[in-house]
Amino acid sequence: MTTAPVTTAPPARVTNEEPRARFGDLLAAEWLKTWSLRSTSWMYAITALAVIAFNAGTAYDHYKYWYAYDEHGRASFIANGSPLMDAFTGNAAMVLVLAVAAIGAVSITGEYGTGLIRTTFTAVPARRSVMAAKALVLTAVTAVFGALVAGASFASTQAILAGRDASVSLSHPGAVRVIVASALLAPVAALAGLAIGAVIRHTGGSVIGCVVVLLLLPMVLSDRRHLTAVLQHTLPFSAWERLSASDLHASILYPWTVAGAWTVYVAWALLAGTVAVVAVHRRDQ
Repeated sequence: MTTAPVTTAPPARVTNEEPRARFGDLLAAEWLKTWSLRSTSWMYAITALAVIAFNAGTAYDHYKYWYAYDEHGRASFIANGSPLMDAFTGNAAMVLVLAVAAIGAVSITGEYGTGLIRTTFTAVPARRSVMAAKALVLTAVTAVFGALVAGASFASTQAILAGRDASVSLSHPGAVRVIVASALLAPVAALAGLAIGAVIRHTGGSVIGCVVVLLLLPMVLSDRRHLTAVLQHTLPFSAWERLSASDLHASILYPWTVAGAWTVYVAWALLAGTVAVVAVHRRDQ
């Protein structure tokens, strides 16, 4: 009697490789990191209050001293675009840029300072994916934050000016542009801060870098000469000034277009995100 040969299945392949993290998981992880510290929520809240207070304070000054202006000044207040200048002032924009850029820088320098970045890259070696997820979460959060702050500033300032019949509505020429430009200034500044933080990797140095690049350079570069004017026009804060200015206030020696200012926003966002991803990928091997 013959017996059939017994065949055995080949042993299963044993591997120590972990399954790759899905990008959605990386986004969720960065979202948790963003709100894991109470200081982040407080920073956003304090920044929002400060920005809205600066804008509302300027509008209230115009409300309070309305009758100190002559009849011609009061009549030309709306025609000159002053209500939109009150909707988001230069001082408020500076506070927004500095605070949000610092948040963006700390989002990466904080991980390097605590050593959490080593744990993150050990769990997920795909450094570019990690940084891309961080940049996307930061962009989304700051974009919503900027929209809320810009909308609240417009509503509060125009409500104050309405007491003197000097307010404008959203249908006023340039009103939507001012709100959108002010709202998008937040994610652009945050991504710039993230890129500076990824390069410098030290919180104090990164914050100083944000101040120099985003705030001091627009002041140092003069718009009286063609070369420096062109260089100034490539900066996000200068782009915001162009977008938030009415056409009557845009009469400068070397004028530039609104489309050019929007292009600066887009270019800075893309360049900053790329710098942050590449800097971490190349230096953390």
